Amino acid sequence: MGIVSVISMWFIPVLIGFILIYGTFKRIPTYESFTEGGKEGIKIAVSIIPFLVGMLVAISVFRASGALDFLMGFIRPVLEAIGVPAEIAPLAFIRPISGTAALGLTSDLMATHGPDSFIGRLAATIQGSTDTTFYVLTVYFGAVGIKKMGDALKVGLLADLVGISAAIIVVTLVFGK
Repeated sequence: MGIVSVISMWFIPVLIGFILIYGTFKRIPTYESFTEGGKEGIKIAVSIIPFLVGMLVAISVFRASGALDFLMGFIRPVLEAIGVPAEIAPLAFIRPISGTAALGLTSDLMATHGPDSFIGRLAATIQGSTDTTFYVLTVYFGAVGIKKMGDALKVGLLADLVGISAAIIVVTLVFGK
């Protein structure tokens, strides 16, 4: 067993032990603080559920209605003209909306094309270079009651666009087609 394996195996238990010892040393009621945090976590989880259900329903309707396929019909010629595989487009559109749906598309692309293919590497890089912007805004902003999220939406979508563009450029430069 290497040093990295030993460190990774013991890091969390040692960290938790350190926090408990430090809290006890500072005369903080660690168990009571832990249970209060647990209660607060459950309240937050319950408050997030309506926003999560709404987002999942919207994603399902978008995909099942054929809107995604319709949109891909318009985008495909442009992508092919600039040398981007059209198979990646659904992932680029779904990733800002849903991490689970994007992971499913990534898994499907890897199963179809292989993880070491250009499309597989590009899908993996896009998956790691972007975030679920609409999910974050809907669930987390909704849970804390933030109503004005226009600027956060613009910045989040811009970050996703930069992440997707950078993924395409870097994967093309490093791995070629």
